[in-house]
Amino acid sequence: MAKRKIIKIDEEKCNGCGVCIPNCPEGALQVIDGKAKLISDIFCDGLGACIGHCPQGAITTEEREAEEYDEKKTMEDIVKAGKNTIIAHLKHLKDHGELGYYNEALEVLKEKGIEIDLDEEKKDVSVHPPHACPGARMMDFSDEKKSNIDESGKRSSQLRQWPVQLHLVSPNAPYYQGKDVLLVADCVAYSLADFHKDYLKGRSIAIACPKLDSNQDVYEEKIKSLIDDAKINTLTIMTMEVPCCSGLLGLAKNASEKASRKIPIKSIIVSIKGDILKEEWV
Repeated sequence: MAKRKIIKIDEEKCNGCGVCIPNCPEGALQVIDGKAKLISDIFCDGLGACIGHCPQGAITTEEREAEEYDEKKTMEDIVKAGKNTIIAHLKHLKDHGELGYYNEALEVLKEKGIEIDLDEEKKDVSVHPPHACPGARMMDFSDEKKSNIDESGKRSSQLRQWPVQLHLVSPNAPYYQGKDVLLVADCVAYSLADFHKDYLKGRSIAIACPKLDSNQDVYEEKIKSLIDDAKINTLTIMTMEVPCCSGLLGLAKNASEKASRKIPIKSIIVSIKGDILKEEWV
């Protein structure tokens, strides 16, 4: 390892908003347990493209011993993220005069048969405006046409317990014992039209907000207790697509690692328009 410039995140200042994530063209950042983290030294080139986008001023650069930045490994991951991320990364390298890395990136694209002419592509590929939390970004899609589905008649609520907020529930409650449990971010049920019918039916639930809720160390202990003491059957984590929401899955994974029992855990990510973006066992 050599001493080089690399980003530093002040966790006291970081509020987990996730604005830095789409503004890191190397994909070096993730929100984990409600805080932005540098996932690997080899993904950070030290140029600090994310710094000006942090509304909390939590990101700076420092010189320390770190693994050398590896453009080829970084590009392998960026290719998986899609065209806009590839363009943002190439533009980032070009704007900073990093022609060596730029040429390495083009080599990876060539090997994979991907052709991108940066000069012909849209230059503004940022996903979110500066200094705005992507989870709080204003969007109005009220004028979009919705399919005409017959909503006549009343549906029965599939909720079979109270309370539901994770701070208030008890893992020892009878409705958790040996059950399939949903751990759901607060906004999911408002976005997902058929939440009760397709997901809540036949399951017990706990809701939480990984961005706004306090004392989240208690959450981790409660999830662990659900696994070990309530002996729940499965745990399904439902979150929104915004970066800060991913902290809920992180809490569940940490709790699962500390638990003595092992259970199947599923992650479901919901778009702000109510589509299922991803569903997988983790």
